[in-house]
Amino acid sequence: MSVLSIGEVLVDRAVLEARFCCNLDLCHGACCVEGELGAPIDEPEANYLEASVEPLRPMLPERNLRYIRRHDCTEIYQGNLYTKTIEGQECVFVYHENGKALCAVETAWRNGQLPGTKPLSCRLFPIRVRKKFGLDYLVYEQHAMCRDARRQGAERNVMLIDYVKAPLVEKYGDEWYMSLKEFAASI
Repeated sequence: MSVLSIGEVLVDRAVLEARFCCNLDLCHGACCVEGELGAPIDEPEANYLEASVEPLRPMLPERNLRYIRRHDCTEIYQGNLYTKTIEGQECVFVYHENGKALCAVETAWRNGQLPGTKPLSCRLFPIRVRKKFGLDYLVYEQHAMCRDARRQGAERNVMLIDYVKAPLVEKYGDEWYMSLKEFAASI
């Protein structure tokens, strides 16, 4: 069986079996600059991001600020909310430093300039939360840009669910996460 039920959450078996350990020095933040759509977000995250643009102005490149002024920082595509991307590539909240794409929202949060960090979907990546039968359905998106993260995860034996533990606990709670870990240990 490839889809498992843990509490009220469906989990693709690949999520439990995957090994993953991202190294920004190897991927250079590719997940923030590749793809046609930005990060999936919910309405409270969209409101937070829209309110965060002003404090982020000193950090964001002028190109991004012009784009946000013209097009806003979020969009609806097929009924779902996403962060905007510039020309279908980098997220509007990306800035570059030392050859790496970094998130201005996360940096500002780490520096105490914002009360919250980047969207949950960014922190859960490469796990995506979809819907199936009205329930959350966790799937593992395997991208070529994450090849080094998969290799390092395998070499270090870092389970994907451990790598994204904090956002999983934030979304579903400690008890649910412990059930997930128990289930992963049994397969």
